[in-house]
Amino acid sequence: MKIALIIVVIIVVILVVVYFVLKQKGPDVKVYEYMLIPQVSEKADQNMLVVEVTGDPALTGIKAVKLLYSTYFKLKGVSKSMKGLAPRARWPFDFNTPKDHWKGQWALPIPDDINTLPKFKNPDNLNVYITKWQYGTVAEILHVGSYATETPTIKKLTDYITQQGYTIVGEHEEEYLKGPGMFGKGNPNKYLTIIRYRISKTNEEVNSSTP
Repeated sequence: MKIALIIVVIIVVILVVVYFVLKQKGPDVKVYEYMLIPQVSEKADQNMLVVEVTGDPALTGIKAVKLLYSTYFKLKGVSKSMKGLAPRARWPFDFNTPKDHWKGQWALPIPDDINTLPKFKNPDNLNVYITKWQYGTVAEILHVGSYATETPTIKKLTDYITQQGYTIVGEHEEEYLKGPGMFGKGNPNKYLTIIRYRISKTNEEVNSSTP
């Protein structure tokens, strides 16, 4: 029994390491070039495995992502392929909030029929749960570069949302296609991040509450 447990732990560690290595290499930017221009589309709601953490993302993000992936690979019925498995994060607060009070909801999509967490180690006592993320109509843009340089890209997207007669009704969300790896930051100028907002036509009434 102990040997089997050790093997499982080793497999999980290897998969997490492989993920971070692949993240540094990242996808081909050409696949996402069309998203350099703001886009509006329909996106289905998704069942998500979430790790919620409060604090400066530079300090808390790596812990959250490691726990997210190690828990994900213990779930029965999920794909064990790393292809296309990019983490997302929602930030349900005003960005003027001091960073040590930022709340990040780090997540991975999982099949709809999974609703129970596996047994897992949680030494930092982070909040881990499964929930449905609402989407519907979304506006998205691809940011190429470091997280510190996102502001102009965000403004480009929010200006587009307003110009097209929409209102933001959901939290700021990011999908990390390529970012820092387990063994270093890589080249921040080559990070690839999808920035996303749930939106609605300004004259429509929408329930903006999101789990």
